[in-house]
Amino acid sequence: MAETQNITLSLPRDLLRQIKRVAADRDTSVSAIMTEALTRVAEHDRRYAAARRRARVAMKGARSLGTGGRASWTRDDLHER
Repeated sequence: MAETQNITLSLPRDLLRQIKRVAADRDTSVSAIMTEALTRVAEHDRRYAAARRRARVAMKGARSLGTGGRASWTRDDLHER
């Protein structure tokens, strides 16, 4: 198990009461519940950052559309009937 560090966390009373109930129902601790939730947040952020990097690489490698980075049309031009 990784080394742990204690922190002080302020939560609304109602939320803490709910989390304690969840922990008891799962036969685990509030710390374990918080670790699980925060791990999910960190993993989501890591995956999002990786997806952004891949998207930027894909955009840099995209072929030129000959616009020089500027659209020669307006929204109204595209929606004329």
